[in-house]
Formats: sequence, structure tokens, C-alpha cells
Amino acid sequence: MTIQGEAERRLGEAIAAQGGEGFPRALARWLEVQLRHDNITILAYFQGRPPQAFLTRARVQEVHENFDRTYVGGAYLLDPFHDLHRSRVARGVYRLTDIAPDQFHRNPYFLDYYAATTLLDELAFVAYPAPGVSVHVCLGRDASSNARFTQREIVTARLVSPIVVALCERHWADLADQGAYSEAEVTRRLIDSLDEAHGIRLSPRQAEVALLILRGHSSVSIGLQLGISPQTVKVFRRQLYRKCAISSQAELFNLLLPLLGDGGNQPPQMP
Repeated sequence: MTIQGEAERRLGEAIAAQGGEGFPRALARWLEVQLRHDNITILAYFQGRPPQAFLTRARVQEVHENFDRTYVGGAYLLDPFHDLHRSRVARGVYRLTDIAPDQFHRNPYFLDYYAATTLLDELAFVAYPAPGVSVHVCLGRDASSNARFTQREIVTARLVSPIVVALCERHWADLADQGAYSEAEVTRRLIDSLDEAHGIRLSPRQAEVALLILRGHSSVSIGLQLGISPQTVKVFRRQLYRKCAISSQAELFNLLLPLLGDGGNQPPQMP
């Protein structure tokens, strides 16, 4: 059987598996012959609760070693792919290097968590199966191949993207979400948690700046996000560091990451 014939056979299996527990695995098997990758993560983002993973598979353990505890536990709020959900971008495929903030590769989230996964490159197919819900099919390259996606492979990803999106939206159409995502609520929760845990009371603007710093935005980028000047951002940054008695982004990350969760609520169980 030719490679193309194998791709068609596996696509047929994925279509037949829709509505059943085996669909995520069947979708992954089809994508294996369409686009070479080292790992795959299929998950749903919601408005009012943590992400739900449907499939995590990798050649090296490090890729998903801290996924449940750290990422689902709250670090997802700092992830550029979650920003796609929050911004409700158009359906399609997105590469991390194209969507990440301007200092993402220098911020502690990347250096302390993301780099530890050994991921070198990542792209995500984004689908919207239900109101308030997005499903991301993330394909990655990691230390097992030590190679990034080529431009030709990116073109292939764009070609198969409509199929991936359609399959995901049909299969997960029954996903439900309650509540609405609010950046103001995330900020308020961070303020309250920091006050309760450490007796540090941030202003709403200081907390907003803190979150954007942790997401990898420079002072210029933060200013554009909040509609203030970079100089004003630097003032808020100094106030933030002084209140928290810290002097680096790494210290800020270590202080705030444990407080980003949703108050101890556990993510839903996988179906």
C-alpha cells in the first residue's frame, strides 16, 4: 500500500471512530502519516475551568512529565496557545514561534517549564466544537528528533487543517462549558491569593502587569496591551518587585505560579 493509500485508510478509521472513545487515538494515527511529529497533545480549553486532556503521547517522558501538576494546575494561563482560546482566533493551524509574545523565550515560564519538556517546535490545530470551548490538537518536535518543522511541513499542516478542525468539531460537539472567562477575574483571584498566602496586596494594574510579564511580554508589548506607555509599565514593574520583595522575573514566577490555579478545583476526568 502506498503512503497516500495508508493516509486515506487511517483517515477513514478516524471518521469511523467519531463519537467513540477511540477517536483521539485514531486521529493521532492519521496525523502520524500526514505530518511527522515526536509528540501529540489533544486538549480542550474552557472559559470557566481548567483544560481537559484527551490524549497525551510522546517519545520522551519529559514532554508530559509535569503536564497535569503544573500546566493544568495553572500554568496554562501563561501559555500562548491558551491566548488563542482567550482571543478566539480563527479556526486553523498556528505555530508557537508565530504567536508567542516578544520575550517568550526569555521568560521564566519558558525557561523553567517549557524548556524542561525538551520541546523545540510546536503547532496547534484550533477548533471550536461548542460555545466557550476550543479544542487544540498540538503536534510537537522535541529532543527525540532534535529537529524543527520544515516550511514544507507547515504547508502540509495548513492543507490538512480544515479536515482536523471538522473532525474535532463534530466529535466534541457535546462538550459543555459553564461561566465565562474573565481576565479581570484571573487578576482578582491572583490578588486575593497573594494577599492570603503572603500578605502582599497588589493593585489591579500591578497584577495585570505581573501576568503579562509572566506570559513573556516586554515593557513595550505590555504598554500596547494595556494602553499605557512603556515608561509607565516600568514604574508598575518597580512597584511590583518592591511590594513582593523580589528582584527578578524568576522570583516573580516562583512566587505567583502556585497561585494561578482555580482555588483547588480539579480538572474534569477524561472521558
